[in-house]
Amino acid sequence: MTKFFATTALVASLAMPAFAVQPAEGEQLAENQVYNFWLLDAIKSVDPAKNTDVEGSDVLRQLFEGLMNEDEKGAMVPGVAESFEESDDKLTYTFKLRDAKWSNGEPVTAGDFVYAWRRAVNPETASEYAWFMELMNIVNATDIVKGEKSPEKLGVKAIDDKTLEVTLTTPTPYFIKTLSHATTFPVPQKVIEEHGDAWTQPGNLVGNGAFVLKSHNLGVDITMEKNPEYWDAENVVMQTVKGITVNDNNVALTRYQAGELDRVQIPAGQYPRLEKEAPDQAVSLPYACSYAYVYNVSEKGPEALKDVRVREALSLALNRDIIVNNVLQGGQKPATTWTHWAIEGFDQPETELATLSQEEKTQRAQELLTEAGYGPDNPISLTLQYNTDENHKKLAIAAQQFWKPLGVNITLNNVEWKVHTDRMQNQDFDMARYAWCADYNEASTFLDWFRTDGYNSGKWSNAEFDQLMADAKTAEDTTPIYTRAEEILAEEVPAAFVYHYAKVDMINPDIKGLPTENVLNSWYAKDLYRLAD
Repeated sequence: MTKFFATTALVASLAMPAFAVQPAEGEQLAENQVYNFWLLDAIKSVDPAKNTDVEGSDVLRQLFEGLMNEDEKGAMVPGVAESFEESDDKLTYTFKLRDAKWSNGEPVTAGDFVYAWRRAVNPETASEYAWFMELMNIVNATDIVKGEKSPEKLGVKAIDDKTLEVTLTTPTPYFIKTLSHATTFPVPQKVIEEHGDAWTQPGNLVGNGAFVLKSHNLGVDITMEKNPEYWDAENVVMQTVKGITVNDNNVALTRYQAGELDRVQIPAGQYPRLEKEAPDQAVSLPYACSYAYVYNVSEKGPEALKDVRVREALSLALNRDIIVNNVLQGGQKPATTWTHWAIEGFDQPETELATLSQEEKTQRAQELLTEAGYGPDNPISLTLQYNTDENHKKLAIAAQQFWKPLGVNITLNNVEWKVHTDRMQNQDFDMARYAWCADYNEASTFLDWFRTDGYNSGKWSNAEFDQLMADAKTAEDTTPIYTRAEEILAEEVPAAFVYHYAKVDMINPDIKGLPTENVLNSWYAKDLYRLAD
């Protein structure tokens, strides 16, 4: 076995405690260590195996801790794992666990990880993220997800209480990067077996994170308090973390300005003004999420969208420059690929979207629709679904206007987040607004979404694309593979890629410790502290 450390921070962690929050010279801590953050929608689940959204992950990162965490720049640093060894063939990882406890005082063991990972891939759990374990290339994960092998066959085992061994089917360069994802967090078997689905309720939930669940009023707020049993509790300054759900972004901004929220997304178009008015609060940072209109090309989808010429025409006609410069105005970039431009090691290919002027793209869109037999004299009627948010509404209205001159009549359909995702998963839509945020800092986190058996709500399928993503798992150089995969997406157009996110927020300057250089925007309340006014 070869001793291997992911980062210098990991080496340092063996001799030093994890990042200890310390105010800078001259800073004075507030007596009231509370952090209030904005949630657009209700948290669907605080079960690590059943969460599917970014906001849920933000909460889970406080209640649970995996083998690894991320530092302020997104580098991997120790979580429950103090160290690990990688075998010479890069197929076996052996993790040594620190002395960590659950919030009920019982020790966190390697067996807790084994149970959690088996539970995530078990079809009976119905985890929508079971595929993530396949993406990690853990032995037998795919067969277990398909129901062809038992969860006990998963390539993970406890050598002893402090030693976890994971076996992969193939060398996976990004494997360590996956270990800060919520799907890989340990869960308490005894608690789940005692309470069943109610194990995530306040009073029942037992976690191993820096905070414990105090209350959860679905669609209203969720409150977490410092966990005295957390292994590094002495270095956690923040006492209470509260997520407050406000469906209207403008109302949320008003509540921020009233001092009720410490961080909130800036509504579309307001960043230039707020940056001038409050330069110490308004921020725009690269954020590895991509926004798209997904086409339903399944049997349940509209006939027009089964024609690639129609899909390409709709994509070409979207004036992305107007969307980012006139509507959003927050430092976002037009999307010509699904993979976010800031992802480590990604090279964007030259496509029509990237090289043509908007005038040329619109002309090409008209030609394609004419070839397909559509136009103002034979219009296409489609419904565009989006979840509740003023920004989504503004963009949907803009798209509607871009498409109307082409003879494409769009009906807008606004639904709540849970309804929206349920309909997408069941292919009950024509076109749907969606965004994907990176689960780890590598292009496959985006591209795997479009695999035939990936998340892929529109049910597009391409054999060459699937093969490329399979080949990428063992390739020494993935760059040409990912480039070709993006070229296929540009040719087949399973979705209209709209823009790449920036994290455009108002942040209370009294709150310190939030990351500004992590493109995944993974934040940990254990690293936060509030300054006195």
